[in-house]
Amino acid sequence: MKTHAQAVVIGGGVIGCSILYHLAKLGWTDVVLLERDELTSGSTWHAAANIHGLHDSTNISRIQHYTMQLYRELEAETGQGCGVFQPGSLYLAQTENREHQLRLQAAKARLYGMNFHEITRDEAERLHPLVDFGGIRCIMFEPDGGNVDPSGVTTAYATGARQRGAEIHRFTPVTATEPQPDGTWIVRTPKGDIRTPWVVNAGGLWAREVAAMAGLTLPLIPTEHQYFVTETIPRIAAMDRRLPSVADRDGEYYLRQEGKGLLIGAYERDMRFWAEEGTPQGFGHELFADDLERIEENMLRAIARVPAAGEAGVKRVINGPMIWSPDSNVLFGPVPERTGYFACCGIIPGFSQSGGMGLAAAEWMIEGEPKMDLFGWDVARFGPWAGKDFTKARVADQYAHRFSIHFPNEERTAGRPVRTRPAHGMQKEMGAVFGLNYGWEHPLWFADAPGVEETAGFTRQNWWAPVGREARMLREAAGIIDISNFAKYRVAGPGAEAWLNAVFANRMPTRTGRSCLTPLISKRGGIAGDFTVTRLGPEEFWVIGSGMAERYHQRYFRAVPLPDGTTFTSLTDAVCGFNVAGPASRELLQPLTNGSLATADFPFMRAQRITLAGVEVTALRVSFTGDLGWELHCAAADQTRLYRALLDAAAGHGGGPVGSRALTSLRIEKGYGSWSREYSPEYWPQEVGLDRLVKLDKPFLNRDAAARVMRAPPRERLVILAVEAGTADATGGEPIFCKGQGVGRVTSGTYGYSVDTSLALRFVRNAAPGDAVEVMILGHPHAARILKKPPFDPEGARLRA
Repeated sequence: MKTHAQAVVIGGGVIGCSILYHLAKLGWTDVVLLERDELTSGSTWHAAANIHGLHDSTNISRIQHYTMQLYRELEAETGQGCGVFQPGSLYLAQTENREHQLRLQAAKARLYGMNFHEITRDEAERLHPLVDFGGIRCIMFEPDGGNVDPSGVTTAYATGARQRGAEIHRFTPVTATEPQPDGTWIVRTPKGDIRTPWVVNAGGLWAREVAAMAGLTLPLIPTEHQYFVTETIPRIAAMDRRLPSVADRDGEYYLRQEGKGLLIGAYERDMRFWAEEGTPQGFGHELFADDLERIEENMLRAIARVPAAGEAGVKRVINGPMIWSPDSNVLFGPVPERTGYFACCGIIPGFSQSGGMGLAAAEWMIEGEPKMDLFGWDVARFGPWAGKDFTKARVADQYAHRFSIHFPNEERTAGRPVRTRPAHGMQKEMGAVFGLNYGWEHPLWFADAPGVEETAGFTRQNWWAPVGREARMLREAAGIIDISNFAKYRVAGPGAEAWLNAVFANRMPTRTGRSCLTPLISKRGGIAGDFTVTRLGPEEFWVIGSGMAERYHQRYFRAVPLPDGTTFTSLTDAVCGFNVAGPASRELLQPLTNGSLATADFPFMRAQRITLAGVEVTALRVSFTGDLGWELHCAAADQTRLYRALLDAAAGHGGGPVGSRALTSLRIEKGYGSWSREYSPEYWPQEVGLDRLVKLDKPFLNRDAAARVMRAPPRERLVILAVEAGTADATGGEPIFCKGQGVGRVTSGTYGYSVDTSLALRFVRNAAPGDAVEVMILGHPHAARILKKPPFDPEGARLRA
């Protein structure tokens, strides 16, 4: 066995073998995979192994599309069969909301050139004569859908990796992973040790145990999952072709042909956890006892849809383990607190995603970053706050509602609250409806009374009108927005300015009390983040960025060593904040402080430490609303006191509390982008209007990549649309067409309450201001027009008043 390798992959399931294959395919041939037992042990071998291309997330759809195409190529390349059956998949909608979801996915497929389209009932009956299509509103067909052989696919990946020089060692358990002072790792096994710059945790059911060897805790927990295979069904045996699979998600089951019978599986409401405290080391190819009574209701719905399934006996039952993250997405990427430790754990639709996931992992390790923005998968989306209780509650909810639609803006309550601020109780009494942001509860909107639960759907919901009242109140008078969930950092010491200049693309403020906006540039030259940096003293700076990306951004901050005597401290837990904004905000705040808030004394993009209502605050003259306003940051212990004072003052000016849903509307009216929506590693500075903040005449992190992409013309541009919407607004991801050609997609959408127009931010190509386009809201075309400038205060007069 080698003593050195470019990467060591731990785990010989389908994902570990795919990562090994793609590392070798991209040029790293000195790589090793270690498997404690036989390949496919754990969850891989007993998977139903269905494959499908479309997903609500555009990038995950791309990953799944790549994976489906890869299997045939893998067979040709390696000579190893993958057991690929692609008779197609039928997607059924019983409800209006499911129809909305499927039509939107069909529109996305049209934009991205994927094969997913509506068919008639007659066509569906010809494709699958065993299905009763009664009560179905809409049927979509994906010709490439189907299933694969789990062992065949895993073996093909392994064969392809070996053919390129990679090594695989079975029956070689890892006993320790030890970080070294030079940033490498020593991976210890009974057969010898390997030194490597990259450890890849693809441990599957044992991912928690593998992580623990590195001193890490991952939010994962296994469950049982059942499917069964029927005896031979004569009508299937008599056919000369394979039947398409059936995705009847409103019925909460999946169904496909297996042999001459049917395979039926379900995610039941009465779910079962397994191995909560740790996966047994001796477990491998075992199954659990059958418990079909748990999925009886799901089975009966499947039989009602395909009556022939009820006429056949049960040939075998598979009840095996799967391991889940709190949101059922993979925990993916380099662990920010470690050098060279890559996680790829908690994958549910592994055979739909294995190829694209392996490719993205290889890109990240070899090239420094994947080509696609995969924050929705990033291990950094969870922090230490995602403990066992939270994970268990969320996994129970995810499993039981596996086939439920995840609606735009939907906030599920399982496992919450986890982290709250001092003002949480006060806000709850005021009628606040809360959302989750990196573990923190924060007000989304304020109902007329406590205890109101928001509804969820594709059309406008019960929060639409109250959010409108909040947005108009702020634009007409003043609003108070809790911004405590923003990430906040303090950089201090003699090297603070130099370090910040080395990290960020803009030039840092040289005078105390000045602020600047700055991008953080990704490895490929895209936008990894956007920040406000304020100089509060000769050697002290505050940095404010996206709260949900706090752990994600640690990778970039750690990439530039801090100078001696300089400190970097997160203030997010210790400091709370409010944005007081609107035309009356100055009149509201002035009586609460002795300092002058007049424009001449406190202009836009300036900062001061002041006393406000007896509370020491750091005040920044900025506002994400695009209106006159201040950010006021105080110690967490003072939050409630400051909040009461602000609310009392606001009441005398016609103002009041405002939630983050209204903030979204307000920032889109102004045309402001937001991280993970408009600002992403996929987008170049000149495409999002941030190129003026990139100072190429100084060194900074990933400067050469920024210079390279900024020499090229924009591939797309960020613009704002006015949309002729009816009962639903764009929310993000909706395709856009112009004269029948795809020209872009929505990144953020909302109703602009103060300008009385449905709005959308979007990236477009081959279209210009004034052009008429169509936005596929709910999968149907809605007329829209590209605006020349934002509809609210395009010249910034209110912002600088």
